[in-house]
Amino acid sequence: MLVLVCYDVSTETKSGRRRLRRVARVCESTGQRVQKSVFECQLDVAKFETLERELLAEIDPTMDCLRLYRIPGTRGFEVIEHGTFKAIDFDGPLVL
Repeated sequence: MLVLVCYDVSTETKSGRRRLRRVARVCESTGQRVQKSVFECQLDVAKFETLERELLAEIDPTMDCLRLYRIPGTRGFEVIEHGTFKAIDFDGPLVL
């Protein structure tokens, strides 16, 4: 399934800036960054649960916001892109 991870981490304190870096690291190890705080991840249910658990361990729910959008069926689902960023085709060839 395709998962969109969106987060907003408060960076007003030093610990907040550390949380932001840790959240970004978790996301970078799992998916691709499509905007500064938005990642696309191609995951199965077990990997989704692991990602959610890792992210919840990093954020401060009293100060930060984490949103996970599960898009279970990609049939008929379309992403329209504008601008310079071109996403990786997870289902395409590994070598171009």
